[in-house]
Amino acid sequence: MSDFRLHPQLAADCVVLGELPLCLVLLAKDGRYPWLILVPKRADIREIHRLDEAEQRQLMRESCALARLMETELAADKMNIAALGNMVPQLHLHHVARFTTDDAWPGPVWGRHPALPYPDPGAEAERWRRRLAGLEGFSAAE
Repeated sequence: MSDFRLHPQLAADCVVLGELPLCLVLLAKDGRYPWLILVPKRADIREIHRLDEAEQRQLMRESCALARLMETELAADKMNIAALGNMVPQLHLHHVARFTTDDAWPGPVWGRHPALPYPDPGAEAERWRRRLAGLEGFSAAE
């Protein structure tokens, strides 16, 4: 784990909100959609099946807990969860709360519209840190 480094593209496109036992929790810098990303803190992992079995189970626990939180807090119509990795090879799971009223519905959010910056990124990150504080094992980034 000591060799783990966040991929530069994820670092540029996201704000680190904190961490869970296995994953960093990131906020995508796109105010069009509520969009969080989990990144397992493991070096050189591209695929879920490359994690050991205990880490796979932990990733599923963290992903499901995050999806439940987002669905409940935001009253999402649908949660889109995906591990694509075509552009960024580091394993990461997107969690996007979708609404029938969002500007990409019912299509995917990827590449549909340019990212829309948050009016106040710091305030948005703090809102998410407060929401995430209820997740078991979450510690907020400084």
